[in-house]
Amino acid sequence: MSRKLDSVKDINDSKETWRLAVRIMDVWSVVNNKGIEHLEMIVMDSLGDRIQVLIRHDHLLKWKEVIKENMTCIINNGSVYNNDFQWKVCDHSKKIVFLGGTTMKAIELQNIPPKGYFFKDFGEILQGKCKTDRLEVSNAWSGSKLLINEDIPEIQDFMSKLPTNEQKEKPTQSAKSLSNWSGGSQYSPVERFVHNAKCMSLSQFCKIKHETLCVTVATTLKFAVSKYGWFYYGCTRCSSKAPNPEKAYECSCGQKVEQPIPRYKIEIYVSNGESKYRFVFWDSECAAILGMTAEFMHNSMVENGEDDPMVYPDELEMLLNKKMAFRVKVQPTFSQASVWKLCDDEVFVKEIENDYIVKDNQSKTEYAKLVPNKENLETSAQTLSASGENDPESIILMTPAKDVVIADKGEEVDFEASGATQLSGTKPSKKLKIEPSS
Repeated sequence: MSRKLDSVKDINDSKETWRLAVRIMDVWSVVNNKGIEHLEMIVMDSLGDRIQVLIRHDHLLKWKEVIKENMTCIINNGSVYNNDFQWKVCDHSKKIVFLGGTTMKAIELQNIPPKGYFFKDFGEILQGKCKTDRLEVSNAWSGSKLLINEDIPEIQDFMSKLPTNEQKEKPTQSAKSLSNWSGGSQYSPVERFVHNAKCMSLSQFCKIKHETLCVTVATTLKFAVSKYGWFYYGCTRCSSKAPNPEKAYECSCGQKVEQPIPRYKIEIYVSNGESKYRFVFWDSECAAILGMTAEFMHNSMVENGEDDPMVYPDELEMLLNKKMAFRVKVQPTFSQASVWKLCDDEVFVKEIENDYIVKDNQSKTEYAKLVPNKENLETSAQTLSASGENDPESIILMTPAKDVVIADKGEEVDFEASGATQLSGTKPSKKLKIEPSS
C-alpha cells in the first residue's frame, strides 16, 4: 500500500504527516547576521499552488547537494508553521520546515509544468483587492526572475491587443529602461566575498587560537604531500567519503553507489612574503582551475599504468604559482586552513589586498574603516560560480568573467562534493616527482 498524494493547498499545521509531488521552482541560500546559513526554496504542485520551504542549518549537509532547481520529486513529512518569512515569495499562509525524518525522492513528473505565472490584474489593485501593505514593485532577492522573450500566453494576448506601431516601439523602450536600471540592493562581489570574515595577512594566521573564517591573499607555492595523496574515493552524489573504495554501498544521502569515484583533496602550501601556511583545496576548487574532474584525471593515469594516489600528475601543477584571494576556515588545531572560496581575477585580488587585508602594523580602528557597513548584507542570493556550489557562510552574486576562476566549497566537512565541471582534456597524465613537506 502507498500513501495518497496531498496537494499544496492541503498543507496545514494540523497535519503530522503528508506526501507532496512537486517541482522545485527556485532554491537559494540565506545567511543570517551571525554567519549561519540555511536553504529556502519554492515548490509547486500540479495544480500550480506553491509553498515556501525552509531547510535549517543542521540539515544543510544532507540536502545541499541533492536539491536542484527544476527537479521534480516526492517529499514526505516535515513540520508546518505559519509563513512568517520576512520576504514572502508566495501567498501560502504556511511554510514547510524539513526535519530529520523528511525524505525526498527524485522522480519524473510530467504533469507539473516547469514554469508557472501569476498575474495580478491592475483593476483589482485599484479596487483594493490586494495586500495594501505590499503595494510596491520591487525585486525579491532570489525570489524574482527576469524572463526575456518568453512565450507567456498572457503577455502574448496583451501584445496582440496593442496597435501595430506600439507593438514595435513600446517593448523596445521598456527593455531599454529595464537594462539601464540598477537596483540599490545589489552588493559587489568583493563585499560578499569578505562578509562575516576576518580579513588579515597570512602572517597573522599563526596567532589564531580558534577556528576562524578568514579572507587573505596568497600565492600557491608547492604541494604538501600527505599520506593520502591527491584524491580520495567518495559518493557519486554528495561529499561523503566512501567506507570502502572497492565496495558498493548506500550513502547517507540516499544515493546507491555502485562504484565510488575519485575526488580531489589536495594540500598546498601558500605564501605571502616570508609567511607560509598549509591550505586544503577541495574537489570544486581544483576542478574549476584544472578544467577536469578527479575521476577523469585518475582514469587517464590508470590508462597509462599508474594507480598510486601518491603520484601527482603533471596537470596538478596548474594549481601552483597562482596569486589568489582566499576565503578559508583556519583550523589551528591541525595547522591548516580549509578553502571555502577563491578567486584569481587580478583586479578582484588587488581590491581585496589593498582595501580589506589588515596589515601587521595596522590598527583595528584603521581596519574598521575598510569593512563595508551595509545593512542586510546577509540577504539571500543565488550563487553563480565556476563550480556551481555554494559557500557555507555567504553567497556571492556574480558571473565570472572569462578566464576568471571563482570556486566555492560547501559546508565544512572532511570531504567535498564534486562541482558540475565539464570533463575536458585528453592529454595522458604523467608522473611528477614531489618532495615531501618539511
